[in-house]
Amino acid sequence: MKPLSKKVAAIVPSATIEISNRAKKMQREGIDVISLSIGEPDFDTPKHIRDACIDALNRGETHYAPSNGIPELLSAISEKITGENKFACKPDQVIVTCGAKDAIYEGMEAILNPGDEVLLLTPAWVSYEPCVQMAGGKIVKHAVNQKTFQLDDSLLERVNANTKMIVVNSPSNPSGAVFDKKSMNLIADLCQDHDLYAMSDEIYEKLIYGKDHISLASIGDMAHRTITINGFSKAYAMTGWRLGYAIAPKEIINEMSKVQQHSVSQATTFAMWGAVAALKGDQHCVEEMRTEFNRRRIYVMKELSRMGYETAPADGAFYAFVKVAGDDMAIATRWLEKGHVAATPGSAFDAPGWIRLSYAASMDRLKEAMERIRKAGGN
Repeated sequence: MKPLSKKVAAIVPSATIEISNRAKKMQREGIDVISLSIGEPDFDTPKHIRDACIDALNRGETHYAPSNGIPELLSAISEKITGENKFACKPDQVIVTCGAKDAIYEGMEAILNPGDEVLLLTPAWVSYEPCVQMAGGKIVKHAVNQKTFQLDDSLLERVNANTKMIVVNSPSNPSGAVFDKKSMNLIADLCQDHDLYAMSDEIYEKLIYGKDHISLASIGDMAHRTITINGFSKAYAMTGWRLGYAIAPKEIINEMSKVQQHSVSQATTFAMWGAVAALKGDQHCVEEMRTEFNRRRIYVMKELSRMGYETAPADGAFYAFVKVAGDDMAIATRWLEKGHVAATPGSAFDAPGWIRLSYAASMDRLKEAMERIRKAGGN
């Protein structure tokens, strides 16, 4: 047989899914594993969103829809972006995708040529680099400050003639950090001075505690060079719905649309009607979930501090990023095998010596998990 793709062979499997699969295997063997490794809200999708999807099914919304999304959802997203994120957005600047990850991949394909460099701020979510690789680009990594998890002028040294894009994720997965105005302005100045594109992943924008969310595209003329990534999985507990979206200049959306047309075709038709209800309906459900996540955040951070662990600023998302003494993979394995708590080693996010814990689990399970981690050790 002829050899398979070298490009795909060079891509590392998702470490978050790998840890989750190991935990699930133990669970199938009858072991009570508490999984804090996957970034998934433990809430059900709010009822009015489910009902809208069911209504769409019942009235026959089961056929092909426009590839970029149904007009009602494109309009709802453009209104949301203009009103909440504070930059102008028309429906033809929006594409609805099969999850935010799909939007990221399509955006990379639309922008990058072989050899183009992409600045990646680490620690970084596991799928950014593979998306760049599949699009033929090259990753250049730059670590944020390991105390503040903000940026400084050292970022400027990473730009060269081959740099084409910077990827921004605030609030951050895995750290939970939220970039402040100074960091965001630094990124904007960098892009404008060197004529760079930006990809701003804002999927956790609704889950921020005590700080303000800043959309990169709202700064200066950044809307003309930014692909803003968002979706419904985190804010509305719709992970299994696989609905994301991107906002960008029309010429970029047109290129992303080509990728979508020749791959997944479109997001699921009846699911998009649920997304319309999510954006247009009562937002109290989002605040209820955010309040509960904050309650869990306060508890987990307090317990980790009592155990002597140093953590990143947990100002957003639903992650505690924990600094450990020693090999993070070995300690995560110890927590899993000895404490039966699944967590994701920081090495998966280009942050060796750290471990990510998701507090998107019930308070009872979190309390039990903290006690198991305390007994298993690792600090």
